[in-house]
Amino acid sequence: MADDPGTRLSLTGDSSLPGRTNKKPARRRTPPARLPTLMDLSARLNARDYTIAHLLDEHTALTTPQLAAALFGSPITCQHRLNTLRKLQFVNRFIRNQPTHPRPMCWVAGPLSARYVALARDENPPTTKSVHQRAERIMASAKLDHLLGVNDFFIALLAHARTDEQTRLARWWSERSSAAAFGRRIHPDGHGLWTDGKSSVGFFVEYDTGSETIGRLVDKVPAYQRLRDDGGPDYPVLFIVQSPVREQHLHQRLAAGPGTSVTIATTGPHAGGDPAGAVWRLVGGGPRRSLLELPGTHGQKGPINPGPPTAADDPLRLLQHR
Repeated sequence: MADDPGTRLSLTGDSSLPGRTNKKPARRRTPPARLPTLMDLSARLNARDYTIAHLLDEHTALTTPQLAAALFGSPITCQHRLNTLRKLQFVNRFIRNQPTHPRPMCWVAGPLSARYVALARDENPPTTKSVHQRAERIMASAKLDHLLGVNDFFIALLAHARTDEQTRLARWWSERSSAAAFGRRIHPDGHGLWTDGKSSVGFFVEYDTGSETIGRLVDKVPAYQRLRDDGGPDYPVLFIVQSPVREQHLHQRLAAGPGTSVTIATTGPHAGGDPAGAVWRLVGGGPRRSLLELPGTHGQKGPINPGPPTAADDPLRLLQHR
């Protein structure tokens, strides 16, 4: 007896319609979440958040402890706020754990903080893709530890100013901004200006991790001499080294060299943790001095001399704390 076509099983679908198969409805793709706009977040962002945006743009990456020391009353409050900003896509973060060199959470610009800073400068904002690519380059950079070490120095000055209202870090420029401001004659790891309202001192920072030879450190000095001779400011050059032995070797090499009229001072973790204090050892001898006791003058403003700081130079200008 032949099979009834109406009862024949279909291997590919519903047997109710011979010869036909059930086609599953196409899945609808979930559209990507829309990036909120700065106007969407305007009621949720404050001056401190915008300050974080500018700091991350200028100084590339900052850790949770660094941001807490500079801007918050407690590490817990800092962590909570940064997590909120991350959920808003204002900032981004990563952890770079190395076997012998663990690091705390590192924070970098997110799509919206990068957009805000660009628009504040009347520049075209970067794409979200380019912001994420930049963050990944920072995470993978072999220079990240050096960068965070440089930033540690300046953050310590900002933290000092929070406990001593007479003092202020009136300028903090990154390597990129410093090179541009001084005609690319020099390439310090950073430039700053420290003041107590009565006196002030500008300075250039050379942060040494020990990866370069002492000779390479000494070879950086002539560029500062040429800058000074050609109309640049007479600011001290600050070498931050990691051990008293390396500090002593650097002093010996500098003393044995041809000589320079540039003021050079050194310090390191062995000298004390407060860079505003009496931790600076001048080449040529004498007791360690505080940062404000180091000699230096602004000179005349010109093509390779930005002159004294302006209100726009203040890294915390948006907080209007002064």
